[in-house]
Amino acid sequence: MNSSVVSTEIIAQRNGPFSAKNLAKTLVGGYLPLLIATLVVFLPLLWMILSSFKSPGEIITTDLKILPQAPNFDNYATAATTVPFAQFFLNSVIVTAIGSLIKCILAVLTAYALVFVRFPFKRLIFILILVALMVPPQVAVLPNYILISSLNGQNTYWGIILPGLGTAFGTFLLRQHFLTLPTSILESAEIDGAGHWRRLWKIVVPISVPSIATVALVTIVTEWNEYIWPLIITTKPEMMTLPVGLTLLSNSDSSSQAWGVLMAGAVIVILPILIIFAALQRYIVSGLTQGSVTG
Repeated sequence: MNSSVVSTEIIAQRNGPFSAKNLAKTLVGGYLPLLIATLVVFLPLLWMILSSFKSPGEIITTDLKILPQAPNFDNYATAATTVPFAQFFLNSVIVTAIGSLIKCILAVLTAYALVFVRFPFKRLIFILILVALMVPPQVAVLPNYILISSLNGQNTYWGIILPGLGTAFGTFLLRQHFLTLPTSILESAEIDGAGHWRRLWKIVVPISVPSIATVALVTIVTEWNEYIWPLIITTKPEMMTLPVGLTLLSNSDSSSQAWGVLMAGAVIVILPILIIFAALQRYIVSGLTQGSVTG
C-alpha cells in the first residue's frame, strides 16, 4: 500500500506543471516559436532604424557593423530636403483621418443594420460582404481609375479616398460582435421609446468600444500604408502620400549613397503608425475575441 502511494506521488511530480517534460514542451511549443516570430518581425525594423543613422560607407561594406560608428541625423535632413516630406505627411494625415473616420462610421451603421434592422435579402447582403473579403482589392484598381479619372479626380484628396470607403472587414467584425450583445438591453430601450439611432449611439457603440477600436486601428494602418492606389491616381508631388513619396525619394537618387536616406525616409513613414498602434494595441485582443462568436 505504501509503495503504491509513493509511486503515485512520483508520477504526479514527474507530470507536474514544473516537471522537466512540461517545461520542455512549453519552451519548444510556445516560447521558441514566439521568439522566432518576434525576431523575424523586429530584426528588419531594428536594422532599418540603425541604418538610418549610418554613413553610406557603413552600409555598403564587407565589414559588417551592426551599430553605427558615429550616429547622426544627416540622412533625415537629406530625406527632408530632397523631397517635400512635410507635404507628404500632411497628405497622409488628411487621407488617413478622413478615410478611416468614414470607413468606421459606415462599418458601424452597416453592421447595426445587418443585426438589428429587418429588411429583405439581409442574409444575401451579408454573403456578398463575405465574398468581398475574398476578392483582392487590386482587381478593382482599373475600374476605379477609369471612374475617378472620368470625374476629374486625379491629384485630389477625394479621388484618393473615395474608392476605398467600403470596408468589408470592419462590417464583418462588428456584425459578429453585435450578435453577442444582450438583446434584453435593446428591447428595454425600445420599450422606453428609443429608436434605432438612439439605441445605436447610446447603447451599442459604448459597449462595443474594443471592437470599434480594433476596426479603427486596422483601418488606420491600411489607409496609412496604402501604396498602389495613391501611386496610380497621383502624379503631382504635392498630392502624394508618404509611401508614394518614399518611391519618389528612391527615384531621386539611385546610387548606393542613398540607402541611408531611404532608411531614414522609411522610419519617417512607419513611426506615426507605430505610435498609433502602441496607443490602441490593448484593444486588439479583446476586440477580435469579442467578434469571434458567430450567429
